[in-house]
Amino acid sequence: MLTKDLLKQVRQIEIKTRGLVNEVFSGEYHSVFKGRGMEFSEVREYQPGDDIRNIDWNVTARFGHPFVKIFEEERELTVMLLVDLSGSLLFGSAEKTKQRIAAELSAILAFSAMKNNDKVGLILFTDQIEKFVPPRKGKSHVLRIIREVLSFEPRGNNTDLKSVLEYFNHTIKKKSIAFLISDFIDDGYEKIIRIVGKKHDLIGIVLEDPREKDLPKAGLIKFRDAETNEIRFVDSSSKAVRDWFFRNLKTRNENRRSLFLSGRIDSIKVDVSQSYIKPLVDFFKLRERRW
Repeated sequence: MLTKDLLKQVRQIEIKTRGLVNEVFSGEYHSVFKGRGMEFSEVREYQPGDDIRNIDWNVTARFGHPFVKIFEEERELTVMLLVDLSGSLLFGSAEKTKQRIAAELSAILAFSAMKNNDKVGLILFTDQIEKFVPPRKGKSHVLRIIREVLSFEPRGNNTDLKSVLEYFNHTIKKKSIAFLISDFIDDGYEKIIRIVGKKHDLIGIVLEDPREKDLPKAGLIKFRDAETNEIRFVDSSSKAVRDWFFRNLKTRNENRRSLFLSGRIDSIKVDVSQSYIKPLVDFFKLRERRW
């Protein structure tokens, strides 16, 4: 049963994101994510000026005079949202958690797709596939997606990007646009993400919190891993500890950046303590310049 608080949150996100879609993102989305090309519509008799490469030789032979195939733009696309619900997504040092930002980003992308008559589907994941919502159209479907991202209670707590990418690649046969929304705190997905990137138009949305990139000098600090619940005490004033922390952070970010570049996978970095509008707009502008 939907609670009043959940309905209120969904309504708030709907109002905010639909306004952004109408004012900012709708035209950008349409110009960047075009249809897959042309699909066959019908045949008609050949007319002077028609491209002879479009002659349907079977129909021509049957009727004894030339007929040509007529094609129409195949506009409809399928957009898949792959949303991480692992324990680390509940973290948020600012006003909103990473999960809340993931819900708002999902709403913007889903409403943009809806406005362009595209289908939208959802895969929620942790270290297992939590929920699959098949691609559909319509406002009620988009609102369901927002509710699921906001309120779904996952069974798992860790992150397994490899598994969700394998599941997506197996489940969605037709080429689609896929947004992988996660903080990408995981390893072992390097091979499958390249495979998926070749078959689908895959975009990684990397959620970051500034507190996760900082280690204040505060002496002995108690840390709890959001995914494993493991508790550790760390001497944040230790030079060796601080060097290890920043070196590990830098290596992880550089490896992810290198993976995206080598796999030709676009990415959007979103700092959850700041507005996500500029990163999204910059992404759309970058994609538009490529066409």
